Amino acid sequence: MYGRNLKAYKKTNLEAELSVADPHRIIQMMYEGFIERLSQAKGAIVRHDYEYKADRINKAIGILNGLQSSLDKKQNPELADRMFALYEYMKELLNKASVSLDIAPIDECINLILPIKQAWDQIPQDVKDETNAKILNSPDL
Repeated sequence: MYGRNLKAYKKTNLEAELSVADPHRIIQMMYEGFIERLSQAKGAIVRHDYEYKADRINKAIGILNGLQSSLDKKQNPELADRMFALYEYMKELLNKASVSLDIAPIDECINLILPIKQAWDQIPQDVKDETNAKILNSPDL
């Protein structure tokens, strides 16, 4: 009962945060969620909980798909292509981890994403505000 209530609270809390989040914060939350799912998958492998491992890896891959779809090729095509390829590589690593039940590929994903997340977290507020204003004023919306 307690676990179900906690899960419902977390879901409601996440939905509330997403409803007011700017694009920068949404990507930040995706990075956080990705790292959390990877940590959960590692724990599941260690515990031999393969159903939970599969669920967590699938959710991590879903987050990578979301990150790929958020890439803006118009702003910096080369960077977008490189990030897309990196996310593809991470999906390959996660599939390998899932099949082999080896945590090393998961650790590699964590080591690849952490510097990107840390850099994302360090973006100055004025740059975030300027970018958000451009997005909101975009004719594509």
